[in-house]
Amino acid sequence: MAHVINNQTARQMFLERQGLSNPPGKALTRQGLLALIHDLGFVQVDSIGTVERAHHQILFSRNQTYRREDLTALLEQDRLLFEHWTHDASILPVAFFPYWKQRFAREESRILERWRKWREPGFESAFDETYKRIVEGGPALSRELKEGDHKSGGWWNWHPSKTALEFLWRTGKLTIAGRDNFQKIYDVSERCIPPEHFAADVSHDAFIDWACREALTRLGFATSGEVAAFWELVSPQEAKQWVDRCRDQLEEVMVLPANGDKPRPSYSLADRLPTLLAPPEAPKRIRVLSPFDPLIRDRARTERLFGFFYRIEVFVPEAKREYGYYVFPLLEGDRLIGRIDMKANRKAQTLDVKRLWLEKGVKASSGRLEKLDAELLRLARFTGVERVVYGEGWI
Repeated sequence: MAHVINNQTARQMFLERQGLSNPPGKALTRQGLLALIHDLGFVQVDSIGTVERAHHQILFSRNQTYRREDLTALLEQDRLLFEHWTHDASILPVAFFPYWKQRFAREESRILERWRKWREPGFESAFDETYKRIVEGGPALSRELKEGDHKSGGWWNWHPSKTALEFLWRTGKLTIAGRDNFQKIYDVSERCIPPEHFAADVSHDAFIDWACREALTRLGFATSGEVAAFWELVSPQEAKQWVDRCRDQLEEVMVLPANGDKPRPSYSLADRLPTLLAPPEAPKRIRVLSPFDPLIRDRARTERLFGFFYRIEVFVPEAKREYGYYVFPLLEGDRLIGRIDMKANRKAQTLDVKRLWLEKGVKASSGRLEKLDAELLRLARFTGVERVVYGEGWI
C-alpha cells in the first residue's frame, strides 16, 4: 500500500533535497560549495545577465555568503568540478565524469544524425584537425580557431571549427578548461580531468543504477519519468525498468498535489524515506529564484507540488508575454508566492524593479514587502549595484 504524503510535507521534502532548507546566511567555504553542488547534482549555466547569471544566482539563493571566486577555483584550479550537459549546459562534480563517459558514447551517434540535417555535407572533416590543434597548441577559444572568410551567425551557421569544438566537447574528447568573458576555453579532457576520474570506467548496469538512484536521492520522491528527466542520462524506458528491478529497495508513495490533479504513483528510496518524512522547516525569508533554478526546472512537477505555473518568456514576442522577458519566481518559506520583473542597471548602480505579481491569496502586507525589500537589497549588493529602485506602478 502506498504511503500518502500531504502537500506541505512534500514541498518541504523537496526543498530540503534542493538545499533550500539550510540557513542561507551560514558561512560557506569552498569545500562547502563543492558539497552543495554535489548534493544538488548540477547547477545550470546560462549567459543571460538581466540581474545575475543563472549559476551564480542559483547558488546565492541557497547561501548568501557564496563567492564567485570559489566556484571559479573549483572549476579551473582544483578541477573538482567540470562543465557538461544534463538537460542543458551545467556545472557538475568531476567525480561524476566516469558516468558521463556513458553519455559521451550515447551522444556521438545522436549528435551526428541530428547535425547532418542542418550542417553542410562534410562538416565532420574538421573534427580531427581541430582536435589536433588543441592537443598541439593548447587551450583555445572558438574565435581563435575561426576561419577568416566565414561569416558569423547563429547555431545553424557555426564555422567548421566551432562545430568541431562543440562536437568534441559534447562527446568528451575536449573539456571546458575555463571561460574568458563567459566564452568557453577548450582543452583536451585528459589535461583537465584528474587522472583517477578520467581513467575510471563503469559498466552499463552500474551506470543505469547510479543515474536513477542518484536522481531519486536528489528528488526525494519521483515518478520513473521524473527520474529519467533529472539528468537526462537515461531514457524513460530505462528508468521504468530500473524501478521494476529495484522494487524491493523502493517505497511507493502518493503525493497529494496542490493543483487539484490526481496523485501520481511515485517512489522513494525505502531506507531514506523515514528521514525524508521529517523535513526541516524552510527559512521564512523571501528568496528570489533564477528562472533556471533546479527547484522549478520540471515545470509540471512545480505545478503539482506548488500550484505555481511558470514559463520563461524570453523567446515569446513581447506583445504576447503574460509577464515579461525574464521574470523571477519568489519563494517564501515553502511556498512560491509570486514573480517579479526587474533588471540590474550597472551604469546607474541600481536594481530596477518593474513589476510584482503575487499569487492568488497572497497579500502584499507590509511585513511581506519588508522581507522582499530586504532580499532585493541583498541581491543588489551581490550583483554589484548599490540600491533598489521601484518603478511607478510596480505593485
